[in-house]
Amino acid sequence: MSRKVSNLPPVTLSEEKGVRYLHLDSIWIQGGMRIRQPQVVEIDYVQRMLASLLWLPTPTLGQGLAVQLGLGAGAITRFTAVQLAMATTAVEINPQVVDANISHFHLPHAAEVVLGDAADWLAQAAPASVRLLHVDLYDQEAAAPVLDSEDFYRACQAVLEEGGLMAVNLFGRAASFHDSMQRIAAAFGADQVWSLRPTREGNTVVVAGRAVVVPDKDTLVARAAVLESRFGTLGLAARQWLRMIRPYPAEP
Repeated sequence: MSRKVSNLPPVTLSEEKGVRYLHLDSIWIQGGMRIRQPQVVEIDYVQRMLASLLWLPTPTLGQGLAVQLGLGAGAITRFTAVQLAMATTAVEINPQVVDANISHFHLPHAAEVVLGDAADWLAQAAPASVRLLHVDLYDQEAAAPVLDSEDFYRACQAVLEEGGLMAVNLFGRAASFHDSMQRIAAAFGADQVWSLRPTREGNTVVVAGRAVVVPDKDTLVARAAVLESRFGTLGLAARQWLRMIRPYPAEP
């Protein structure tokens, strides 16, 4: 499953209206951070990747290990390491992305950074050791995930603890979306897969769990209210997420 590390694109930065963006030698945005408020989760689809928190019992928030595959501009790593105070690991193949996060995107000192391929990291990770897994693996073309096979998603499922969750960024309006969803469902089980409504840009977040028990509506509403009270000013519109969530195999 691993990729060869060769000809990695250079990192470029841009700034607009108080937001700093990270690019991989293209116009496509790989992540962003509000310069004066670095803890705000700025980009819509990244906010929605944190919808996986709705599946976690509120008293257990902050427990366990969070892993981000594909560092981007580090928004999720900042959130899990700083706001949730979770043990956090970020896996990134491009050393320039890591350097940019250190110099321009407030990479938390508490986060462990692994320089290497996400598939290689999954192959050596301890089974059932991760509570939250965030997967956002795109190259400079930003056309489709660079790791998107059924074997890859099975490896993601294998590292999750019972009750653990993966959130992955896909393009819901791309032809490959349904194939990706089928591969995720094959790896996790159809009853353990949900998607959120696509963003205006077409990003669709898919959440998949390992032996996750979905609570009743009242419990989910209560969890969403707690998340908004704690993190709403940072971009987590948790009550809106509840209206976006659809079980597999619903259309995006």
